[in-house]
Amino acid sequence: MLRQLVLILVLGVIWTTAAFSCTKMFPSQPPPSSVNSVRPSDVSVLSFIGFKSPSSELSTVSSRLRDLLSMYNPDLISHLPDDTNAFGQHRNSLVVQAKEVTFDMQNNQHIIMNRDWKLVLLFVQVDQLCVCEQQQISSVIRSAVTEVDKALHFLHSQLQRTIVSIALWDGETQSNDCVCKDRISDGEHRLEQAMLTHALLESLDELMVQRKWYSDREDFVVTLQDVPLIGDQSFFINKTPLSDSKASQHSDRLTVQIWSNLLQPTVDQPTAENNGEMLTLPCPTEERAFLRTEGNSPSYHHSNDSPLLHPFTGTAMPCNDFSPSESTPTTVHELRPADIKVVAAVGDSLTAGNGIPSGPNNILDVLSQYRGLSWSVGGDDNLTTVTTLPNILKYFNPSVTGFSVGKGKQDTPQAFLNQAVTGAKSTNVPTQVQALVARMKNDSRINFETDWKVISVFIGGNDLCDFCYNSLRYSMESYARNVRQSLDYLHQQVPRAFVNLIEPLHITPLREMHLNSSVNCPTWLVDILCPCVILPKPNSKALEMAEEMNRGYQRVLNELVESGRYDTRPDFTVVVQPFFREIVVPKLPDGRPDRSYFSADCFHLSQKSQTLMARALWNNMLEPLGNKTVEQDFMVPIDLKCPSKNSPFIRTYNNSEYEYAGPSPTPGPVTNWGSDFSCNNHSPSETVPSSVHKLRPADIKVVAALGDSTTAATGAKAQNLFQLDRNDRGVSWSIGGDGTLDTVTTIPNILKKFNPSLKGFSRGSTVRQKGFNMAVAGAKTSDILAQVQALIQALKGNKEVNFENDWKMVTIFIGGNDLCHYCLDQNNLSPKNYSHSLMLGLDMLYKEVPKVLVNVVEIMQIAVVKSVKKNTLGCSLLQRVSCPCVINPSENSPEMEEIKRINHQYQVEIQYLLSSDRYDGKEDFAVVLQPFLLSSFIPQTGDGMANPDFFSLDCFHISDRTHAEMAIALWNNMLEPVGRKQAYNNFTHDRTKIHCPSEASPFIFTKTNSQPSPPVTTSVPTTTTITAPTVDPTFPETKCPISTPIWVPVLVGTLSLLAGTIVAWFIMSCTNNKKNKYSKEGEEMKATGL
Repeated sequence: MLRQLVLILVLGVIWTTAAFSCTKMFPSQPPPSSVNSVRPSDVSVLSFIGFKSPSSELSTVSSRLRDLLSMYNPDLISHLPDDTNAFGQHRNSLVVQAKEVTFDMQNNQHIIMNRDWKLVLLFVQVDQLCVCEQQQISSVIRSAVTEVDKALHFLHSQLQRTIVSIALWDGETQSNDCVCKDRISDGEHRLEQAMLTHALLESLDELMVQRKWYSDREDFVVTLQDVPLIGDQSFFINKTPLSDSKASQHSDRLTVQIWSNLLQPTVDQPTAENNGEMLTLPCPTEERAFLRTEGNSPSYHHSNDSPLLHPFTGTAMPCNDFSPSESTPTTVHELRPADIKVVAAVGDSLTAGNGIPSGPNNILDVLSQYRGLSWSVGGDDNLTTVTTLPNILKYFNPSVTGFSVGKGKQDTPQAFLNQAVTGAKSTNVPTQVQALVARMKNDSRINFETDWKVISVFIGGNDLCDFCYNSLRYSMESYARNVRQSLDYLHQQVPRAFVNLIEPLHITPLREMHLNSSVNCPTWLVDILCPCVILPKPNSKALEMAEEMNRGYQRVLNELVESGRYDTRPDFTVVVQPFFREIVVPKLPDGRPDRSYFSADCFHLSQKSQTLMARALWNNMLEPLGNKTVEQDFMVPIDLKCPSKNSPFIRTYNNSEYEYAGPSPTPGPVTNWGSDFSCNNHSPSETVPSSVHKLRPADIKVVAALGDSTTAATGAKAQNLFQLDRNDRGVSWSIGGDGTLDTVTTIPNILKKFNPSLKGFSRGSTVRQKGFNMAVAGAKTSDILAQVQALIQALKGNKEVNFENDWKMVTIFIGGNDLCHYCLDQNNLSPKNYSHSLMLGLDMLYKEVPKVLVNVVEIMQIAVVKSVKKNTLGCSLLQRVSCPCVINPSENSPEMEEIKRINHQYQVEIQYLLSSDRYDGKEDFAVVLQPFLLSSFIPQTGDGMANPDFFSLDCFHISDRTHAEMAIALWNNMLEPVGRKQAYNNFTHDRTKIHCPSEASPFIFTKTNSQPSPPVTTSVPTTTTITAPTVDPTFPETKCPISTPIWVPVLVGTLSLLAGTIVAWFIMSCTNNKKNKYSKEGEEMKATGL
């Protein structure tokens, strides 16, 4: 039990585990004889196979799994592959590794082969499979499956009492050295890799069923983990590696995922997903106590799927009048369907036709682009068998051209004017329209000047899927700009054109496909393809943001067209077709989503859906503006509409007698960074509180601040290089008091709404007006003690301050300069010294200043300043001078990685210091860590760089805009309970972001008043919680983590262990003395073992 305690303490350090509540951690008695009855604590040997390349994350995950299993059996024998040996041979086959593992077991004198139960993790590294042509995928998969089969046969022949668990690993997004990996676009590679992984999983599943899980003996079985281990998607999207803290957090998730898959599934078992700040580690239960096998927990198999019935995808043509205009029209507002000579389209995979006819057992077929079946531009067969816009138009003009046929990419002849690209985002559409126009101009079948053309533009789904990774690149403004650039090009270059601008589909309802596991959709795969829509929890802020972005994309398209920008000549118009604005997901009679409307991946749309989309687009084209269908209900049959005698034309604003609203008023320039204030209760406590835990905002009489140039507001309002050295203290986020909250957002200006007589804030930029702003530009943490001394002297010497009775709030933010110069003075600027210097300053405040609340603001991830770029002298020169140890090292260099590690250690040290009870001994003093900068998110420019508007002219110090955002974030942190504070800030401008104290909790939160009420005792499932070190910025939803600090169980356990050892030694010594005494007297005494 002592060894288990030690392991729990170790895991508490490594995994930041707040508690470990799993029970039943003892081995079975007697040991199990069947592989279906093996508990985690029965496993004596843990081995790993499949380390084919240097994989730090795979090694980390394996090591953590070993530590986790050791909690059940401290005598566990396990050996991780030696990186230097295994990878020196590079890509040893699974069979060779299986032989090595078996040899090691057989020659280990501590392992009894016919008695000890063994668990072998066999990793199949998908990221090491190289596919240069799509046609090679099947052969690559067959080769991989064959290799796995051979390794399993060998293990089966050599090992007894063994469970082999196969897991697919696709975590090394940067390590694949395949020579032809650059042959396709990033979006296509992302889709291809996901499909390859899923197809390999299906093939291995078929192998397991065929081999009957190698379970012809009671003491051997193979299991297959049904969800692959996937690398973090931010690298695919932003091309930047994870920070150390996020990499560690991701490794935690993968470890929990493996562990969950090893156990028998339980009813309502928590998933291994990140739940806000928490990870949930499932435990074996009394009813489901064993490691999972096919014998004790039969699983779903892909091979059990029956092929979908081919839906009826043809359409009856109800129209009778197919005649063109008497003469070729010269205006788009008199364009009849029969006048259209050319069809074309741009977009993403839904227009490229990925996987349209693919059945559920043919996931690889989703990579195929069935352009001939594409709803808006495909031309395979005819309308009786394939419903597409061109096949409808063929009834009106059999010689219509431009449509795509068969399969292929956009650059193939059969694609023709279907220039959609798989994985494309709005930023790719300008390139597509240029290629489209070039093809139109150079094709002899098209009279570019006189033929009427219908061009369909449908884009935005992939932007929505990734928007949470880069708020600027995928903002509504960026989306509108990309679409506008594309439409402008068409408007300038293409005569006689009617452009369908299709609204992005309402994508969030498609989450329903992945909320019901009985639908058997590969949700893990769609998590890769569309993380920002699928991953957020129901009713979460992240999901709300996705919904807002979705609606925003739809709205900006309408605003763009309503401006009248594309109706400046009679032969061109753009019409928004809104049939996708609302989506009703198709359901089966039992209420479950109907998978037949989707392709094999449950993400792309099947031919059944594409049929309805083509009908809906056609009908939208014939519906007048202002009265178009805005809902796509997949369960309601759609009949084709026909041009009428009164309205024989394709509808435009002109022939619909529709008046554009005109361009939206252009917002005026932001003249200040003030905020609106909506709090109603401004009153102080009825009597001056004696406890800091009862402190209301209106009770605060004095504000003060300590720190460096960020608090001194150096260069915050600089308009030229000569003003960069000026300290604009009046706009300092934590202590500035210039103007009012309406124009300048600072903590004092917020507090003045509660207490207009607040004192201590700084004004202007002169030293005489600095108030109690003791911050000094360039200061390091070692300077904090001197600042505290100066503050105490200033407080005592100010006649307007009642030093003994006035409540004071002091904000400390320091450490940036320590990091910026760490490489030049590593000893003095070490994390330990950082914490020690801060402690000395806090100690002095604690001892000498009564009635004070201290905000210590978490140090930010300083590497962000490296991504601030501007082609100016200030940025290119002064940034390097200000922060050489961050700016000078190249990206991903050892020096840069070391700075990131030290940055993280600074954060850990400050958390450790402030989570102790060192400052809890006085009722009128509290220190609170405010973590809003822990995972800060500075909006980025389109090229992935940090937006320079948030920084001063030197691209290092922050601007007044950032000061305002930090003030709001600090204020909101102060009103959030400890343990539930928002550990991020996305720095988006909004005058309404200031929170208000609640009626139930009107106080500024401290550790003490953040404690929940005593809980009501209830029976809950046995789980272990893992507190992640940071909040994922992709999905910004704050959950309620355990309020116990990370270090508490570690410290308490260690002290208890030492105390117990001393007591036991003392008792045993006394016992031995007594035994010696009674032995001399010829008496016997029985000692009781403790």
